[in-house]
Amino acid sequence: MTMIPTLTLNNGVTMPALGFGVFQTPPDETAAAVRAALEVGYRHIDTAAAYGNERGVGQALAQSGLARDDVFVETKVWVSDYGYDQTLHAFDKSARKLGLDQLDLLILHQPAPDRFDLTVGAYRALEKLLADGAVRAIGVSNFMPHHLDTLLGQVEVVPAVNQVELHPYFTQPTVQAADAQHGVLTQAWSPIGGITFYPGWGDDTRRSTLDDPTIAGIAAAHGRTAAQVMLRWHLQQGRSAIPKSVTPARIAENFDVVSFDLTADELAAIDALDTGVRGGPDPDVPRPEFFARAIPEA
Repeated sequence: MTMIPTLTLNNGVTMPALGFGVFQTPPDETAAAVRAALEVGYRHIDTAAAYGNERGVGQALAQSGLARDDVFVETKVWVSDYGYDQTLHAFDKSARKLGLDQLDLLILHQPAPDRFDLTVGAYRALEKLLADGAVRAIGVSNFMPHHLDTLLGQVEVVPAVNQVELHPYFTQPTVQAADAQHGVLTQAWSPIGGITFYPGWGDDTRRSTLDDPTIAGIAAAHGRTAAQVMLRWHLQQGRSAIPKSVTPARIAENFDVVSFDLTADELAAIDALDTGVRGGPDPDVPRPEFFARAIPEA
């Protein structure tokens, strides 16, 4: 079986660098996709309360026959459950849906700067869950450096992880530098740029990282796919990456990324593709209706 490298978080917990994501995976397809990932060899699963598919992840884990300690499970608290008591209850909801007593990593899904007092309260609940042993590590998602600085001024535990949009067309160097300065691991969502396509190359032109000629050339040189090259780029630069798919062949392809190495020049060529153009939502833009989405009980 392919051996994915592990990363050591700032509290000593280890985590497989490559995880399997279920963002936008329909609930009725989630269990099958996660089962396929676990059969290939993935031992890190990333979900979120807002995805609506934690139950499917739990079903796959229960059916896998794997020991609990063999799989690193990560999920996220949604904004409508922010606040100290609300977030403690959010943990209970997620844990019950996943069928787990302990979560390996629990993170806040958004900084929600328009209600940052609730964000801080939610993070303090994560600190309580960590102290009680209900979770092994805590973190954040979509936090920009100013969000992280503001949070750190009001809490005790430095986040172990910051999961952000990060792919060759949007590398977020200032976020990566701020995370590294504080000892926070940067984890990439949309790591191959495949969740969305990125406008900005003309009035009606859209480009995908999967079609980028520089990446295609590197892939051809190694006899690999563009997706494999991008995932290898993340791993060689010390990041965690969370690719997603519901296709068994693609799930297996994305996992087969440790038997080749990119050269320093190839890594630099991929870095140079950064456009500074964000594909996903801006974490500083309030989205009150979206944030108000209620997370169902278990």
